[in-house]
Amino acid sequence: MKPAAWPLRRAVETVRSGGVIAYPTEAVYGLGCDPLEHVAVRRIIALKQRDAAKGLILIASHIHQLMPFMAELPAEVLAKLKASWPGPVTWVVPAAPTLPFWLSGGRSTLAVRVSAHPIVSALCDALGMAIVSTSANRSGQPPARTALSARVQLGEGLDYILPGAVGGLNKPTEIREALTGKVLRAS
Repeated sequence: MKPAAWPLRRAVETVRSGGVIAYPTEAVYGLGCDPLEHVAVRRIIALKQRDAAKGLILIASHIHQLMPFMAELPAEVLAKLKASWPGPVTWVVPAAPTLPFWLSGGRSTLAVRVSAHPIVSALCDALGMAIVSTSANRSGQPPARTALSARVQLGEGLDYILPGAVGGLNKPTEIREALTGKVLRAS
């Protein structure tokens, strides 16, 4: 289920040029951009009509893509994350002291995931970095599960939609607090 070469190249070019894309994840279509592009992140928050204080998730194909955004973690916590990835578990971790405020919503933590979805993995591999990942929908509306639904809900606010099927999950991924293991959102 890897993406075709041309759509993947177009998605990569869009992200690298500061654009906003929609793409399939484990359960729903996600909205993404370069996490260090403040304007693109603000566009996603405005498009979703979301409170910026909620913070965002970063998604990657390998843990090393997330390391610059995370504070140093105890070895046993890092081992717990690595044991669950790649996979559908999002972890809330202490944020790196240099983390831009627009990613954390002003908190000292950040949500991160290494995805097993082949399109997400191929996209992050091609970019060589983690990207923002939040559900493709306006706040309070059901998340898009198809490219068409993402286009209908978010229309002209998207610069590109990377086509493909979502994974087998019926609900968004589980979210756990890394330091305590507490489940913040069940899958």
